[in-house]
Amino acid sequence: MNSSSTDPHEAKALARRPVGWVAPGPRPRGADGRPGLVPAADEHLSYLTGDWRIFQLQDGHRWSLDDFVTAWVALDEARRHGGVARFLDLGCGIGSVLMMVAWGLPNARGLGVEAQARSHGLAERSLAWNGADGRCRAKLGDFRDEEGALANEGPFDLITGTPPYIPLGHGIVSDKPQRGPCCFETRGGIEDYAKVAARLLATGGVFVTCAGARGDAERGDNAARDAGLAIVRRVDVVPREGKQTLMWVFVMEPAGTTRTPTPTERFAVRGIDGKLTAEMHRARADMGLPP
Repeated sequence: MNSSSTDPHEAKALARRPVGWVAPGPRPRGADGRPGLVPAADEHLSYLTGDWRIFQLQDGHRWSLDDFVTAWVALDEARRHGGVARFLDLGCGIGSVLMMVAWGLPNARGLGVEAQARSHGLAERSLAWNGADGRCRAKLGDFRDEEGALANEGPFDLITGTPPYIPLGHGIVSDKPQRGPCCFETRGGIEDYAKVAARLLATGGVFVTCAGARGDAERGDNAARDAGLAIVRRVDVVPREGKQTLMWVFVMEPAGTTRTPTPTERFAVRGIDGKLTAEMHRARADMGLPP
């Protein structure tokens, strides 16, 4: 099945690739004759990072800006760390952040944990399609359960997490596959992610997470403090110049870290004219996407 003819997102991605442009990063293995690595009738196999792809439901949750910016910041932190050997993505969903980080850290071993069976299955298949399944795994389970999927795992040099933003009772939960738990805090929010990350971080490790602007940045501050972590870096993401902050990305380390917190950064996706900003173009290049 040629997914490029059925996936409008992939068609758009292909159209953005200049003639002669070659995607950087590790090459994917592809289906390579393996059963189950061809998109089903209700799925797309879309471009993600470099030439890597991701299985997504046509009418389900798809990778988005919060995944992209969180992974981009995480890889920047990994370069600063200089020795990430193991990384973890909490609530990995369909595997977008897990695979973006795996793409950027081709020698590191990764683990993702996801509670929704369909999303977990998509993540496993994407890892296999990209040829990362030898060093990265996706486990099915609720990461809050200390005796569950994360029992006997860790420590990790880098932990990521893109929590849902909307508390229950603050809107109508979608009944479409994946979308409800991906948007609403049916299994906790940033506070739960921070507590688990604090327990599993290696000495000198970092936790990179995000929060949506439905709340306020103080929620991230409180989540860090209550988990015994300290925010050492914050990136305020603006969808377009002149607009309000859409989301925050937080970098946390164990409280007592000797790292000096940096001034709050501002990341604008588009300028007043609607075109991608220079900083977004730099981020895209870092993540193996065309200009």
